Parts: sequence; C-alpha cells; structure tokens
Amino acid sequence: MKLTDNVLRSFRVAKVFRENSDKINCFDFSTNGETIISSSDDDSLVLYDCQEGKPKRTLYSKKYGVDLIRYTHAANTVVYSSNKIDDTIRYLSLHDNKYIRYFPGHSKRVTSLCMSPVDDTFISGSLDKTIRLWDLRSPNCQGLMHLQGKPVCSFDPEGLIFAAGINSEMVKLYDLRSFDKGPFATFKLQYDRTCEWTGIKFSNDGKLILLSTNGDPSAACSSTPSI
Repeated sequence: MKLTDNVLRSFRVAKVFRENSDKINCFDFSTNGETIISSSDDDSLVLYDCQEGKPKRTLYSKKYGVDLIRYTHAANTVVYSSNKIDDTIRYLSLHDNKYIRYFPGHSKRVTSLCMSPVDDTFISGSLDKTIRLWDLRSPNCQGLMHLQGKPVCSFDPEGLIFAAGINSEMVKLYDLRSFDKGPFATFKLQYDRTCEWTGIKFSNDGKLILLSTNGDPSAACSSTPSI
C-alpha cells in the first residue's frame, strides 16, 4: 500500500488500548515491525503484538520511572530514559527484565533519544543543554557537545549524520565522524514563542527534516527544513 495523502486521510481508529493508568510518554516499533513498546508515567512498559493487535506483556520500572524509550536492533532489548531518582539512561533486556548496562551523565531530563539505524550507537539530548553519543557496549559517553539551549536530536537514515534542533529556533547538521569540528550546515528558523520543539526526524530518503512541537494543532507552529 502506498501511503498517499488520501490513504492517510481515510484511516480510522481500529482499536483502543487502556492498559495505562497515567500519561503515555512514548512508544516505539521494533525493527522487524512485529511489536510496539510504550512507556508511561504509571512506570509501566507495555509490549503490544502488532499482528494480533493485543497487549503481550507489561513490565515495570517503579524505582526509576520511564520516559523516552527506544528499541535497539535486537527485538528483545530497549534503552530508556528515567524520570525518577536521576536522569540515567538504562539498557534493559525484555526477555528476563534485567538491566544490561547503565549510561549515566545527563544531569537533567532527557528530551531526545535515538538509536543509530546502522549500529549500536545512540544519541541523547537533555535539558542540561548537552548532546551525548553512546555505544551500547560501553557505559562511558563516546562524545559530548555543550549547546546554548535545549536540544532535540536524531540520526539520518544512513547513520552518518545527526541533526540537532537547538532552542526551538535552529537546526544544525553534524557529520558523526567529525562532529567535534562543528556543524557543516545550519538552518535558522523563525522562533515561535507559542510552542517548543519536542522532536526531530529525517525522512526516509534523508532529504527532509520534520520538527514536532507542543503547539496548538490549529496554529502554524511546525517547520520542515529541506536538505
């Protein structure tokens, strides 16, 4: 099926899940598309079977809480940011509900979390005005960038470039292999005081960037820079 504008407009709600007792913070598809995992302020991680259209399993992170969550390239492991005690990112095995590794470093809430599409690298942005690069195999930060405002960040489809949306007014593109030399492209957008950027994502062909916001859906608040 080709996802044209008319096809998308024809979509309707097919099923409603009410497993959570509090706000859902995030959800992510597994790389094989067979499952979805959600995170919620009720400290739960709920796995859904996409083929059967029903909840599969519920895990809890009562001690640390769970905010942003992303599948790794393995369908049975995830990384997620915490919203209790500290702002450490945690690497969890869904198979036995055990932590594989911790990634400490951020001192304020993590606002962005993205796995590389090609390897075990992932990137995180935080209200502490930093972006950190990580490798699933090591608890140590592999790269650190200090910024002038709150960041959102994401990898391009080839995993060679990452974008940083800074302070809801500027998008900078970095080469992963030489990010310490600064951005190779910068897009300055008109600042809108009515909303903040909540996410950034590349199109599948890497030519467009989509910015999501917390603004009024009826207001013109989002921007899509073209590369």
